[in-house]
Amino acid sequence: MLLGILVLIFSLLGFNFALRVAGAEVNLAWLTSMLVQIFVMYIFAMCGYLERGMLIVNILGCGLFVGVILGVAFGKLNFPFAGTHLFDIWMITMGLFMGVVLYISPLIHYDNYTHWALIVKFMTYAGRLPGAHDALVTYTSYPPGTALFITRVVKLLGFTAGNMLVAQFMLIWASLYALFGVLKDKSRGLFSLLLCFIIAISNVFNIAIRMNNLLVDYILPVLAVAGVAAVYVYRQKPWWQLGSVALIGASILLVKNSGTFYVVVMVVYLGQQVAHLATGPWWRKTVRTVGSMAVAGGLAYLPFAWWNWHVKHTFTLSKHEISATAYKSQLAHETTAQILGIAKKMVMTLLSGQSLSANGILLLNVALIVGWLVIRLWGKRRNVLLKTTLWLDVMFVLYVISLFGMYVLAMPYNEAKLLDGYERYMSSIVIFGLFLAAMVAVVVMDESMYEQRYEKRSLRTFHSIFTKNAYQVTTLVLLIFSIIMMFSESNGTAYANRQSKNALPQQLDRIMDQRTKLNHDKVAIVDPHADDVNSYYAGYVGRYYFFSDQVVGQENWNMSRTAFKKSVLAFDYVAIPEWHRTFSAMVKQVWGQSVKTGVFKVTKNGLVRVPK
Repeated sequence: MLLGILVLIFSLLGFNFALRVAGAEVNLAWLTSMLVQIFVMYIFAMCGYLERGMLIVNILGCGLFVGVILGVAFGKLNFPFAGTHLFDIWMITMGLFMGVVLYISPLIHYDNYTHWALIVKFMTYAGRLPGAHDALVTYTSYPPGTALFITRVVKLLGFTAGNMLVAQFMLIWASLYALFGVLKDKSRGLFSLLLCFIIAISNVFNIAIRMNNLLVDYILPVLAVAGVAAVYVYRQKPWWQLGSVALIGASILLVKNSGTFYVVVMVVYLGQQVAHLATGPWWRKTVRTVGSMAVAGGLAYLPFAWWNWHVKHTFTLSKHEISATAYKSQLAHETTAQILGIAKKMVMTLLSGQSLSANGILLLNVALIVGWLVIRLWGKRRNVLLKTTLWLDVMFVLYVISLFGMYVLAMPYNEAKLLDGYERYMSSIVIFGLFLAAMVAVVVMDESMYEQRYEKRSLRTFHSIFTKNAYQVTTLVLLIFSIIMMFSESNGTAYANRQSKNALPQQLDRIMDQRTKLNHDKVAIVDPHADDVNSYYAGYVGRYYFFSDQVVGQENWNMSRTAFKKSVLAFDYVAIPEWHRTFSAMVKQVWGQSVKTGVFKVTKNGLVRVPK
């Protein structure tokens, strides 16, 4: 593991250093380097050489690290060193603290076992993408974006839930670090700590998922925000700007196809920036704007188009596949009344006052409008906060419409009518809007300062002693609350870990070691909780732990001796994570054995305990 840690560190530093030497902005270099690695692995994985791709990434990263160090040492390369700022210290401290909490966290959420953790385990031990005959992975149309990076990390550090969570957190933290690239004056504590506070407060809207899961509802918006930051940061470097939008946009689509909305926002903002800075006659501005958007959008879509081709030519039927035929079939089974019912429920949920996401949108509007009034009336300066509010509201409305389309076209009616996952999906766009507003706010605040010459700013260059004191107090308050909010999130995660100590995955951890070789063993998870069985949670968790596509959960064992014996003998193994009164009693009657918990091999003469 120590060797793996060193390889991971040096390879990450190697890509980061090389990009910075090439001209990447320091706050964006970490994320860019990780996404470049993902795409190298993606190309190899699609060609059937995933393990070779990971090896090449490791070797190339370490080689770049050595090459840059030697180049700088011998004066052949100019390395853009950056100073350490207040937000760097905050990000490092809070990142390490949160990373430790995640490292000791288990995976509990249902969807970890239906796909997100399962695909990482599959690629880690199978060394490839799933094929048509790999029934273990059911969501075969989901692209492998984040899973590729997580797989590479756990290959180096060891396959554990904690290492998977830490790997995903690295992507999240690198995306959030890109936010600070928009700061014109990085030495101002107020601006940087406002962004730190918004990072901390975003966890409030991520409460439905939290960071101790491999689900991507938080990753999508933070990647997209990093893309928007890249457009602004590289506005004087058009090639870096175009390349960053294409790279981040492609990465979002390879995380999940529902990220299309965020890519569109990024590309539209790119067009706005290009049009704003373009010179010459109107037709030249138009060609440059449309051309930049088309190139960035096209390049972002190409890897995803390759993935769609792969899905259609590998699997005859794939869950959540993008297909006009599938959408038509879905609509054919839904009546107009059912569709209108979904729409009505969405509107009622938004207006009920009980939705955290809807309340977040309302509070964001209030904060931006108040900020606009303060700067306009008190600071006597025009600003774009009101315009930003209007654009964000348009974005929210369009997102809700697209979400409605997903419920109608891509989700079974029994789930859609309940607005299954509604807060999860809405929290993503609220987090996205929150970060967009924060970036605009720090730029506006910087432009509203009394002293606009950065080199002249000091404690003596405030408009008055009142504004100086207000600045210092506000900075201190933001520092305190940003730390408190991050501690609150980590404590909440730790509390959730303690509360889930008797959850099914934790129980299975106590009675068995996970299998790492693909198999087709028939396994019964004997679960006394009917809800776990009826929701298929027990089956999916069992499939993950036993690494078999023939695992089912069963709660009802109340049957005759003959029927019980026949049922048990149909399996190769039974796992009893928690004492099941009926099952234990029936085993006692049929085979005269006393069993309580554990994993057992099924034989004609009874159950044979499998030692952990």
